[in-house]
Amino acid sequence: MKSLHYSLFLLAVAYATSSLWAETIRPNILYLYVDDMGWGALGPNGQFERKAKGLPHLVTPTLDKLAAEGVNFSRSYGCTVCSPARSSQQTGFHQGHTFADRNDPDNAKKAIRADDITMGDVLFRAGYVTGYWGKWGYGGTPNKDAYPEILNVQTLPTSHGYQHVLAELHHVRAHTFFQPNLWKAPALPGSIGGLELVPNSITRYANNRGYPNTPALQNNPHYPDIAYCDDVYAFAALDFVRIQAQNYNATGQPFFGLFASQVPHAPFREVEQLPEWDRAYREFPWFDSLSDQAKQWAAMITRIDGHFGNILEALKDPNGDGDRSDSVLEKTLIVFQSDNGGPGDNSITEFKSNAYLSGQKGKIQEGGIRIPTLMRLPKAYSSSSKLKSGTSVDRVLDVTDLLPTFSELAGVDVPVGLDGVSIAPTLTGNGYQREREFVIHEAGNGQSIIRGDYKLIRAKSGLSLFNLSQDPSEAKDIASNHSAMVEEMNAILLKERVAEAKGFANTYHRWMGDDQADASVAANWSDYNYENAGLVYMSEVGGPQASWTATVDAGGDAVVASDLEFLSLEIKGANQVQEVFVEKGVTLTGRNEIQLSTNGVLYFDDATIASNRWLDIQTGALLSGSGTVAATLHNNGFVHNIVPGIVVKSDYISFPESILLIEFKEDKNSFFIVEGKAVISGGLKVRIADETSIVSGKKYTILKSKSLSGSFTNEKSEVETASGLKFRIGYTENTVTLTVL
Repeated sequence: MKSLHYSLFLLAVAYATSSLWAETIRPNILYLYVDDMGWGALGPNGQFERKAKGLPHLVTPTLDKLAAEGVNFSRSYGCTVCSPARSSQQTGFHQGHTFADRNDPDNAKKAIRADDITMGDVLFRAGYVTGYWGKWGYGGTPNKDAYPEILNVQTLPTSHGYQHVLAELHHVRAHTFFQPNLWKAPALPGSIGGLELVPNSITRYANNRGYPNTPALQNNPHYPDIAYCDDVYAFAALDFVRIQAQNYNATGQPFFGLFASQVPHAPFREVEQLPEWDRAYREFPWFDSLSDQAKQWAAMITRIDGHFGNILEALKDPNGDGDRSDSVLEKTLIVFQSDNGGPGDNSITEFKSNAYLSGQKGKIQEGGIRIPTLMRLPKAYSSSSKLKSGTSVDRVLDVTDLLPTFSELAGVDVPVGLDGVSIAPTLTGNGYQREREFVIHEAGNGQSIIRGDYKLIRAKSGLSLFNLSQDPSEAKDIASNHSAMVEEMNAILLKERVAEAKGFANTYHRWMGDDQADASVAANWSDYNYENAGLVYMSEVGGPQASWTATVDAGGDAVVASDLEFLSLEIKGANQVQEVFVEKGVTLTGRNEIQLSTNGVLYFDDATIASNRWLDIQTGALLSGSGTVAATLHNNGFVHNIVPGIVVKSDYISFPESILLIEFKEDKNSFFIVEGKAVISGGLKVRIADETSIVSGKKYTILKSKSLSGSFTNEKSEVETASGLKFRIGYTENTVTLTVL
């Protein structure tokens, strides 16, 4: 079988074509991330209405302008507390699969592993200059004195692609805004993990320039000797943006900066140590009637909004000379987001920071997990994107979606098997937007699954169901009226590992078997051990599990002789074709995805290939055989439909580089069957088992689908067999036909 597959692989390469889809720019990416700012604290989610009514409201001119020039994702989700939010943000895994599913103190020293691929890793490898400023949360001690220590190098930002760093490593140290020193990179030679402690000083980063949006910072005798941390983070980010924007104009090298502010997390009172801390609110008659905590909270947000304004000005005028012809604003994707919902403090009651949502930070209700999110798109996207400036969209967006989105925008492969799904096609208007069925969250008071309009909450008190489109405040439990839906959604939720003990996560494994070795045998796979400083945090040995992120890329061909389930499976070859054979009657499952990458071949013989999402065939890869694909099938490579044929239980999406080879017999129903929609592109080839049985002028159906769009790229809409027999390709609303010429 290997010789057949190798010849088919060579054929796929020979017929591969350049992409016919519009290329998108590789934008600069500026990610503004705040801590504990509730969904309703954003203008279009409630503050604009409060301002119009003369009620207490936030003063956020920068965010207001971003809302006017960008898109508000009104159904955007983070996590319930800080550590899981940052882990999911960086790795693209939800809390059932990432190591940090709680605010566990141990997360600080071990949450992001060397094997995890972060957005910093992806963009650095893609050639971006990368920066991170603010609350990181992992890798160091919680010491509140001047000299914290590094506990785990593999979980540091500098170990995950971030080159320019000014940060607090431990989230407890981030619970004060006047730390005497912070962690910085680049660092002095010999520094542990590429980070060194530096004094927390404004002048170190401000370069003595004026910053109109943040008052009374420089040369002010009343400013504290130890700086307010977010001021210094902001100045470091500002200098990075100025320098890298000029570098982008000179060299074309894009940059990625993530400013993860500590604002507006408690403690609140510390902001009062800053000169002019409440200046933006003195004109409002309602300000004096607010509680001290509400005043402080509002001032903190307005202060960080001013810093954001300065950074955006640097995009418009990188060298600060007043001439904006060198602006990179329209070449930059700007993302604003919070990590979780607003906490249960006075901001909820006096500013309605969670609007009408129930619950708060730490809770599984919408007020705990729904977050404010804005995106301002580069100008190059504006003509083709369906997202229009100044609008709100109700598309469900999860924090896990940002890593794959940034990957695709940067023009590099999305890491295999993530829970997040790229929305790059939605932002750019180019390509095919993949969808997922559900999103998952965990909290101290339960877990949830959101699927379409419905949200199921699993708590100690039982299961409850809400229709978020009709009842966004989760006031009416409708579980008793939808028992079948409740049972189905709960089953999915549990399979996503939300009930596991803290510290559970996906594990990484590689194929090590000899040629034709059994894929179910533990000895044919690498073990997984996560350890640091003599402590073993995780160990996964034995045969394949549903939590495995597995790769078959070296060693002999693998044989799947019994049902196997992975979280994800990637098959690829380095300098050789790497094959996996699925035997008759067997099911191979990759819950998040199965991906065939370059030189990867998957053969199945009257077997089932299954996924909750998709089987992804990339350029230079081959799927060959017959049986069932219980997933959406994305074909950017080569699919060979062998008699008696392939049945795709969901959609079939093909791309311009793809080839579909239909092998059929005149006297058998050997169709390529798609039970969902078929989006057709790329080339069509045909192989006939017995050409002597073909009747001249007869029309043969070779593909059936629920609905069909697009067409093959064959010249003159014709296809020819190896022996020279020609057919005319025809289309109906749900079939592809061949007529003998």
